[in-house]
Amino acid sequence: MKAILKEKPGPGFVLKDVKKPEKLGPREVLVKIRRTSICGTDVHIYKWDEWSQTRIKPPMIIGHEMAGEVVAVGEAVTQVKIGDLVSAETHIPCEHCLQCKTGRMHVCQNLEILGVDRNGVFTEYAIIPETVLWKFSAEIPLDFASVMEPFGNAIHTSLVTDLTGKVVLITGAGPIGLMAIQVAKAAGASLVITSEVDSTRIQMAKENGADIIINPLKEDLIKKVYTITKDGVDILLEMSGNKKALEDGLKCVTMGGEASLLGIFGGSIDINLDSLVIMKGITIYGITGRRMFDTWKIADELLRNKKVDLSKVVTHILPFEQWEKGFELMLNKKCGKVVLNLD
Repeated sequence: MKAILKEKPGPGFVLKDVKKPEKLGPREVLVKIRRTSICGTDVHIYKWDEWSQTRIKPPMIIGHEMAGEVVAVGEAVTQVKIGDLVSAETHIPCEHCLQCKTGRMHVCQNLEILGVDRNGVFTEYAIIPETVLWKFSAEIPLDFASVMEPFGNAIHTSLVTDLTGKVVLITGAGPIGLMAIQVAKAAGASLVITSEVDSTRIQMAKENGADIIINPLKEDLIKKVYTITKDGVDILLEMSGNKKALEDGLKCVTMGGEASLLGIFGGSIDINLDSLVIMKGITIYGITGRRMFDTWKIADELLRNKKVDLSKVVTHILPFEQWEKGFELMLNKKCGKVVLNLD
């Protein structure tokens, strides 16, 4: 079968033929991958940045976002059957630690990530534990089912607190930030303000329903927010992983407000917790992954009932063989989500 590999340390990937997996564990499932999409994590691995060098052990098949069809099951599998269409939760829990036993599998102490700690889904067939498979509703197109995992990030970040009637600031209009705009609107936010510097993403934020878009390189974000809101925003959704965006975003939060942080900063950052958080009485939520499987149920219902339109986020659907073009688009940030079609 064809697979996209991080064959050896260093920048880049290679597409090559590898042996199709055959032997399944008792609770493992063989999935024929029909769609897969490129994540920012895949771009980090492609570039072979500092994080990748400490985490990835080549050779390895990369990729974790997918939609596919079950073609074989292990002898103890009970949750899916041959022919089922599935997506995958990419955080693979041990099912034994305290967090797993108390309904918090997404922060499992022994967590493994598909396409990071084990072979992923940039390939024609992948072995995936039944524990993390989600049978998505038949009404959801494969292209959108393949991005349910990052969509879940947007949902988890947005809905960790009640947005009904709230003024929301989203810092960063990458694909997950764009999804969060739609989620916030669907959840009843009264006003969604988005902060973004890239012209392509500013246009996409408009298309995804942001009420107000501020380019902090051209306008004073804090001054503009307080001019619009008087008291500041109720909720900050930090999606950028940019220190300045976080700092300014916290300054925009009203006294006693809330901040939900998904962006990854790549190391320690220096901010004034005294003035930005403690003395303002702000509640901060650290977000990783998706709640299993509460978030997936919400994602399924929003897509099935067309409360969110991911055609405004999925900008490119390419044949699998054009994966290099997909990565070029991602590297240049001239796209939303890029989906690769294996049919």
